[in-house]
Amino acid sequence: MVGSASPELVLASASPRRRDLLAQIGITPDHIQPADLNEDPLKGELPRPYAERLAIEKAEAVKPDWPEAVILAADTVVALGRRILPKTEDEASARMCLELLSGRAHQVLTGICVIAADGSKTHRVVMTRVKMKRLTAAEINEYIESGEWNGKAGGYGIQGLAGAYISSLSGSYTSVVGLPVFETRNLLSGAGYAVQRGAVA
Repeated sequence: MVGSASPELVLASASPRRRDLLAQIGITPDHIQPADLNEDPLKGELPRPYAERLAIEKAEAVKPDWPEAVILAADTVVALGRRILPKTEDEASARMCLELLSGRAHQVLTGICVIAADGSKTHRVVMTRVKMKRLTAAEINEYIESGEWNGKAGGYGIQGLAGAYISSLSGSYTSVVGLPVFETRNLLSGAGYAVQRGAVA
């Protein structure tokens, strides 16, 4: 906990990337409790409402176990227009995502939800536009062999080997990694969590 007057912070995510991003701005969660939810999109659900809904539902699922704590939850979605790309769990889905993203611009949307100790809730969605270079068959094969795609939304992680494939980015880089630290810090501060004054997102 940062500061004795601050409530405890619970991160409703098992993502090591989100923990690393919080550490980057001087925040260490007191507890980690991933929410166990069905993350399938609803029929006809668009990317932005989907990211927002999952972030809210994750925070709400964890809050009853920590009634006096601040809860932070997030969900990152990769979208091509109205199409939500999956979190890739096998090589076939990873290859499909990379082939779709190759040479095209796409959107990465991260929903964030913070529930304060008093139960008040704030949330927002941060959208970043990302352009991926046209990938060769050899580059796709090399990335598949790396295994970095496993569990990643859209089949890639910008903080790893795939960073070399990104030709442009407009928006929040940390949101593409998994947590937009500027917006997260502001939401936590507004919820009464004592973020370090010297930490700059």
